[in-house]
Amino acid sequence: MKEQLFDPRRKIFIGNNESVMVDFAVNHFIACAKHAIKKYGSFFVALSGGSTPKLIYRKLSSDYRNAIDWKKVVLFWSDERSVGIDHPDSNYKMAIDSGLGNLSIPSHQIFRMEGEKNALHGADEYEKLLYQKLGKRPFDLIMLGMGEDGHTASLFPDTTALGEKDRRVVANWVEKLQTWRITFTIPWINQAENTVLYVIGTKKKERLHDVLYDKSDSYPASKIGTLMHPALWIVDKEASELLLKEDPIRKAS
Repeated sequence: MKEQLFDPRRKIFIGNNESVMVDFAVNHFIACAKHAIKKYGSFFVALSGGSTPKLIYRKLSSDYRNAIDWKKVVLFWSDERSVGIDHPDSNYKMAIDSGLGNLSIPSHQIFRMEGEKNALHGADEYEKLLYQKLGKRPFDLIMLGMGEDGHTASLFPDTTALGEKDRRVVANWVEKLQTWRITFTIPWINQAENTVLYVIGTKKKERLHDVLYDKSDSYPASKIGTLMHPALWIVDKEASELLLKEDPIRKAS
């Protein structure tokens, strides 16, 4: 099984079911890690919240716990809610509790976004941290999801962060949720060596179609992927139903 080219800046893999999709996502994560460790001696990855990443983390920390030298893995997060580490909505807590906390990743190589702080200050601190730890090096992998409104990370439609051109990390006020979020920006995400979006379920099939066929990039998730670094979309068959009807040759095998 392999991904196929959807357009010049996006690739797509369609799994017949959730299990196939997650297996492919796990193996993609491992391939990115091995390549980066061989090339740089370390693997810099930005994690995502969401139900599918949770399944990926669980599988990585169980069936595949010996597939990577975890001591060479460095964890960051692509976005965070305005909550502390013990809150059930914390992206950090979800990833750690889903098994990543049981791996041999040194604690000094795990860098969470401090969502409980003032969002503007927290974004400034995280951006400084990225410059300190990565310098000009882009991420080896940034993990993302897509919401039913077409948002990705904490880049929601009609929010100010979408217009950011220079920053790597910003605080973003989300009016419909009445809350601040800390999030990576579009330009910074698009610099990554590998960017992957996980989309699962029938509730997202219409939005997935709209996003991938959106020529004006009006949805935040539409903006992910460049000619130099095409984004990979890993989706299940249910979420991709409209895509298959419109263009069945794009079904991954």
